[in-house]
Amino acid sequence: MSVSHSSQRNFSGPPLFFIMMRLNYKFLLCLLCLIVIFLTSTLWNSCVNKEWKNQNTHICLGESGKSSGHDIEGIECTINGDYSVDCRKEGDEVYVPFTFLQKYFEVYGKLTSNDDKSRFEWSHSYSKIYQPKGRYDPRGVFMHFENYNVEIRERVKCVSGIEGVPMSTQWESQGYYYPTQIAQFGLAHYSKNLTEPEPRRKVVENADKELGKWTVPLGASLTRTYLTVFETNVLNFSTDAYTNGIKLKMDHVLDFVMSLNILLQANSSLTVVLQNRENKENYNLHYISSDVHISLQNNNIYHGIGIIAKWKRITRDLIIDFQKGISYLEKDKSKNKVSRSKLKVVNIILRGKGAIDNLTLSSSEHILQFYDSADWFVRNQDPNTGGWQIPVKRKLASGFQDLKPGWYSAMGQGQAMSVLSRAYHHSGGDVKYLKAALAALKPFRIPSAHGGVLATFLSKYHWYEEYPTKPSSFVLNGFIYSLLGLYDLMTITPPNYVKEAELLFNDGMVSLKNMLPLFDMGSTTSYDLRHFTLGIAPNLARWDYHATHINQLLLLSTIDNEPLFAQTADRWRGYMSGKRAAHN
Repeated sequence: MSVSHSSQRNFSGPPLFFIMMRLNYKFLLCLLCLIVIFLTSTLWNSCVNKEWKNQNTHICLGESGKSSGHDIEGIECTINGDYSVDCRKEGDEVYVPFTFLQKYFEVYGKLTSNDDKSRFEWSHSYSKIYQPKGRYDPRGVFMHFENYNVEIRERVKCVSGIEGVPMSTQWESQGYYYPTQIAQFGLAHYSKNLTEPEPRRKVVENADKELGKWTVPLGASLTRTYLTVFETNVLNFSTDAYTNGIKLKMDHVLDFVMSLNILLQANSSLTVVLQNRENKENYNLHYISSDVHISLQNNNIYHGIGIIAKWKRITRDLIIDFQKGISYLEKDKSKNKVSRSKLKVVNIILRGKGAIDNLTLSSSEHILQFYDSADWFVRNQDPNTGGWQIPVKRKLASGFQDLKPGWYSAMGQGQAMSVLSRAYHHSGGDVKYLKAALAALKPFRIPSAHGGVLATFLSKYHWYEEYPTKPSSFVLNGFIYSLLGLYDLMTITPPNYVKEAELLFNDGMVSLKNMLPLFDMGSTTSYDLRHFTLGIAPNLARWDYHATHINQLLLLSTIDNEPLFAQTADRWRGYMSGKRAAHN
C-alpha cells in the first residue's frame, strides 16, 4: 500500500500524547510559579507589617483597646491638614507610630520585658522629684546634689590641674572658669561626703612609714629628707634624662583618686600608667609643670599643674582625667569611653626634678575636692565688687542685649555663698570663708543695669537675676538658688553678721510668693518671664528644669510655712504625669 507525501507530512510530527504531556508540564510550571508568587507576596506583606510594628510602637486611637481580629491595613493620617504620617488601621482602631507621638507631644517611652512579657512604658517626663526628708539644714546636704557628678558632664573640658576645679566649655570652646559650675562641683562633693561610706585609702609613699619600692635608673637619685614646713619627711627625686624615670610598679584596681603634696621643677612630671585589663593597652597620665590645662598625643594625656615651682596639694580623679583626655579631640565625647572596672594602675613614674609626699590612692576624696572649690572662690573673688565674673559673652535670646564678658550671676553668687558657708562651718570657723561669703552680698544691692544682679518687677518686687539682661529676664531656678545661698549664709554666719543676708532673703521671698503664679503655664512651667518683658511666646522649661522648680519649692516648703510652695509643687508635679489645668 502506497502512502502519499501529504499523508506523510501529516504524521511526521510528535504523537498527540507527547504534545498533551508538554502542555500539561507548562501548565503545571505556570501554576507553581503563580503559587510561589502568591506565597512570597503574602510573606512579604506579613514581614513588612511585623517590621513596621517592631520599629514603630503604636498607640490605639479607637474605641476599644482590644484587637478585633480584623486585618491590619495601611492608612494615611493627616496632621492638622499640614502633613501626613503612615499609620495602621485594624477594624475601628487606628494606630499611630510612637516615634511621631514622641516628637509631637514631647513624651517618652520604651519597650521593656519582664517574665518574658513585653511591655511599653510611657512617661511624660524624664526627670526625678526628690522629696525632702526633713527641714533643710545649710550645714548638711545641699538639695539632692549628692546625685550630681559635675565633672563628667560633656560641657566640662577638664578638672584643672592648676586650680583643682572644672573648666567649662558651655559658651566658649577653649574653656573657662564658670563660678556656678565650680560651686555645684563643690556642693556635690560636700553632699557626697555626708552620704557615702568612709573612703578606702592606700598610702603609696609618705617617705616615713610607707615606703614605695622604686626602681632608680643609672644617673638618677631618690632621697628622703626632713622638710620643716611639713614637719615630716618628703621624697626627693632627680633624673638626668627626661626619658629615664624613677618607676614604682603597681597592680592597683578599684581606687582611682590620687592625692599628694608635690613640687615640680621645670620640665618635670609625675606619670600614672593606666592599663586596660582586657587588651593590656597602656595609657599615660602625665602631670607636668605647665600652664596648659590638657593636651593629648596618642596614648599620652597631659594635665598641667602650673609652672611655678612651689609645693601644692593636688587631688586627681584618674578616671576623669583619663576620660577627658581620650575624648579631648573627639566631637562624640562618648566614643572612646572605657569602663572604670576595666582599668588598673600599673606604674607611677617620676621624671625631672622635684619632691612628693603623702602619695595616696583612694576610692574618693570628696572633702578635699570640696575645699578645692571653696578655696577657688576665696582666691578669685573681686575685692571691689565681691563677685566672681563670668569671663565670656552670653546671648540669652533674641530681644535681650548680650551680656559682655565680666558679668555677674545671682545664681553663681548664691551657690558660691552656699559653698563658703559650709566651708566656714566645716573648717571650724575659718574666717576667710566667712569674709568671702559676706563680700558676695555686694552685687545683690546693685541694679543689673549698673553691673549688679538686682532687677525689679513692675517697679515693686526685687528679683536677683541669674542673667542680668536688658530687659530683665527673671529666670526662676537661678533666683531660687540665690535665695538658698542667702539663707545658708544667714543661718550659719555669727549673729552680728546676719542682718543684710536676712534682709535680702526676706525681700526675695516676698517677690517669689507674689510672682510664682506667673511661671505656671497650665501644663508645664516657664523658664523665665520673657513673655512679659519681651512680649513674645513663653520660654517653656525643659522637664529637667521643671523638675528643678518643683524640687526647689519642696525644699523651701520645709523652711517657710507658706502653703503656696507645697501646693504649687504638687500641681506642677501633676504636669509631669500629663495633668493639665482645667479649661473653660
